[in-house]
Amino acid sequence: MRIRRQRLAAAFLFLLLMLSASAARAQSYPAHAVRLISDSAAGSAIDISLRIIADGLSRVWGQQAVVVNQPGAGGAIATHAAASATPDGYTMFMPAFSAFVALPGTADDLPIELPRDFVPVGYLGGAPMFITAAAWLNVKTLPELIALAKQKPGELTYGTNGVGRLTNLTGELLQRRAGIKLLMIPYSGGTAQVLTDMMGKRIALAFYSYSGVAGAIEAGNARALAVTSAKRMALLPDLPTAAETLPGFEADGWQVLVAPVDTPDAVVQKANADLKKALADADVQNRLAKLGRSDMPMSPDQTLAFVHAEQEKWAPILKQIGGSR
Repeated sequence: MRIRRQRLAAAFLFLLLMLSASAARAQSYPAHAVRLISDSAAGSAIDISLRIIADGLSRVWGQQAVVVNQPGAGGAIATHAAASATPDGYTMFMPAFSAFVALPGTADDLPIELPRDFVPVGYLGGAPMFITAAAWLNVKTLPELIALAKQKPGELTYGTNGVGRLTNLTGELLQRRAGIKLLMIPYSGGTAQVLTDMMGKRIALAFYSYSGVAGAIEAGNARALAVTSAKRMALLPDLPTAAETLPGFEADGWQVLVAPVDTPDAVVQKANADLKKALADADVQNRLAKLGRSDMPMSPDQTLAFVHAEQEKWAPILKQIGGSR
């Protein structure tokens, strides 16, 4: 019996030493550069905002936060690279909204499911979509657009970055909530190609974040009819929300920070605290605000709950799109 107690005491002491060592490593984390894998293309609106956040993390850490762009296959390439990385906190993943809210079967390893595929670290913020009409369409408000669409069911076109992407989901949600029928046109060339075709009178509508459509709006080639945030944006206080016409209407793009499964919890918690510090930095907040983005500090558990709520919110729309393919 005495030998058994001695063994239990030794095991308990070993566990305490291991936990102490783990906590010490977490406090010194990171000791060198951290790779932040992104599924967005270099130079894209999302990439620009993620690099601002990475700059903030670099200052907090005193170590370089290196954004590694691995776009392609709808986000599956970056997802696989991040999931297979060593779970030590020195490789993390900044997946976009579409990696979590994707049509099943469109790409391997997608949609991402937390906590099965990754450990949630924190929320990186996001931006609402703008319901934007071509200048030549001659509509100035969302109610005017809805009225015109009801007069011309299936005739008004809107450009997207692909089936199942937020640009498509926003259009589907608008049709469902407003009782209208639009014609979706997918583009592989991204926002710039959609806006070019809007000017060429081939596309009537587009649903993108502010950073994507600001230039076209300022040039008078497109008109913002509404923003899909819950409240009006401080950046554009005179622009109505879609919810003012269609109560409860929201469609925000967002990103989160996740880590490979089995990343030590102490490291996750330290990274979360450092992320909150980076996002609270005045320079980071000012630069992100100019892109029409906002953030909300979240713990890992809150991030997990947020992602699950967003997946549940969009599930009926994804089912509707999947059933019509």
